[in-house]
Amino acid sequence: MARTFAYCRVSTTDQTTDNQVREIEAAGFTVDPRRVVAETVSGSVATSERRGFAQLLNRLEAGDVLIVTKLDRLGRNAMDVRATIEALSGMGVRVHCLALGGVDLTSPAGKMTMQVISAVAEFERDLLIERTHAGLRRAKAQGASLGRPSTLSPTDQRSIIQRRANGVSLGALAKEYGVSRSAIQRVEKRNAVRTPAS
Repeated sequence: MARTFAYCRVSTTDQTTDNQVREIEAAGFTVDPRRVVAETVSGSVATSERRGFAQLLNRLEAGDVLIVTKLDRLGRNAMDVRATIEALSGMGVRVHCLALGGVDLTSPAGKMTMQVISAVAEFERDLLIERTHAGLRRAKAQGASLGRPSTLSPTDQRSIIQRRANGVSLGALAKEYGVSRSAIQRVEKRNAVRTPAS
């Protein structure tokens, strides 16, 4: 016989999952209190890294039903949610989301809904990347210095390039200038970009 579980999550300790439990009951689902898994964890934490959700996974069996009030209870973004639902579907667990009309996200209609949500999320992510790149190009064209500022003065950088050409090690220079080896490598890399190939 199928068992019904509820996964309720809040982000901070001053919040409570009581409203989520009431929403699930009002939607007509009967969940034994022992099968309500509630935890306080940021939505930015992947589902796979949540202690409460990991314990829930250990209890779920094929044929069980998992109820959530909203998709964001299940993951930090559309891709995380999709991966979680696919993993649950692979276990034979049906997933119902109240915010989407209680549709079973592992059913054909639910899978189609998830594909649409994932496509919209990917589109939004691509737009954000495009806007970020356009902003960086504009800032660079206006002469802005991009990236983290160097802790080494232009004089120090010229000296480092010269001394590296003379065979001084990364470690020795890093120690002398009080920076990491990667800082010395960045100086070399920037110089290589500016120096035309012969």
